[in-house]
Amino acid sequence: MKFNKWTLALAAVGAVSMASAVRADEAPKLVPLNTALSSTVISGYVDVGAQYNLGNYGPGAGVPVGTSGGVAVAGFNPINKVDNFTLNNVVLSLDKAQDESPWAAGYHVDVNLGTDAVGLSLNNLTTTGTATAAIRQGYVVLRTPLGNGIDWKIGVQDDIIGYEGNTDGANPNYTRSIGYSVEPTTLVGMIGSYKIVDGITIQGGIANATSGLATGFFGSSFPSSDKTFVGSVALTAPESWGWAKGATLSAGTLLNIDKGGQDNFYAGVTVPTPLSILKVGGSFDLVSVNNRVDGKPSTNSKNDSGWIIGAYGALTPTDKLSFNLRGEYYDLAGAFNPYGTTNGKGEEVTATVQYNLWANVISRAEFRWDHVETGGAFSNNGKNADAFLLAANLIYTF
Repeated sequence: MKFNKWTLALAAVGAVSMASAVRADEAPKLVPLNTALSSTVISGYVDVGAQYNLGNYGPGAGVPVGTSGGVAVAGFNPINKVDNFTLNNVVLSLDKAQDESPWAAGYHVDVNLGTDAVGLSLNNLTTTGTATAAIRQGYVVLRTPLGNGIDWKIGVQDDIIGYEGNTDGANPNYTRSIGYSVEPTTLVGMIGSYKIVDGITIQGGIANATSGLATGFFGSSFPSSDKTFVGSVALTAPESWGWAKGATLSAGTLLNIDKGGQDNFYAGVTVPTPLSILKVGGSFDLVSVNNRVDGKPSTNSKNDSGWIIGAYGALTPTDKLSFNLRGEYYDLAGAFNPYGTTNGKGEEVTATVQYNLWANVISRAEFRWDHVETGGAFSNNGKNADAFLLAANLIYTF
């Protein structure tokens, strides 16, 4: 047996034994870590903010939807953000993209830390929106060569419906919309994506059952056998549409066919305009809870449903400067009422200025107004029907 000179020298002075040297030289050679990770991309972002609620918020009195970067009804804790500096999100992503082969495979992981963490809680491995540490996404991607190829995501992943999503900097505003608050943020299951032709893509699959609007997440409050079926279609306008090229129309649904839970129906559109610096969009959410018992329509008095309609506008006069405007009206009853007022109706308007002065940094200033139609929800004595918010936000992406 042949040993290198450094092994013999160490053995001679007693630093290692000859037996351990033999085992080390006979051991299989390990693949260097950098070789194993050579095709993995590391990225992510850090999101920090500060907000001021203009003196009209009191503990226990309710808060404006979305003041936490999420929403109160979706399990976020907005009291941590009222008149405070906050660490909203630290997201570290690992990604191995698929190649073009018929049986390609890959994976994606998002580890989420901060007050807005959503996904699979690291504390108890259940789906939640209240943890400060979570696996936001963790899935394997597999391609099956049927037709144009079906790409399957299997594991924990972002919801497939909604105008806004879980990636902070990808949303037009700092605070989330009311529509976002009634959509589950996280799916745990298996979803396939198929491109029929250029500009037409469909998705479909099955996930764990929704735990209801009170939390807004797919979680473990239902038996493991309960499942939700998900599906969506996305259309994109081709180059031949001139100034309207790139316009999108999407629709999707999440149906829980078991013993209750939550059904969601969504439609959204984004449209460029003849003015190249202006883009507009719209969204519609319909949500229903507790509408089935053992697969049949329920007679439960809390067979609640409600809807939200939203409008968006984005003006980008320069590469660094943009103005984003959002307006929503909601008609939500019973359990869907985010403020505890009697008729569950109201509106919000949010205006955001974004100017990216520093490289890799999204910097925003935002004003938001929330209003309930009757009753009060925002002050210590519960008599104030209006809430106002000022916020500043920085997101560094890497």
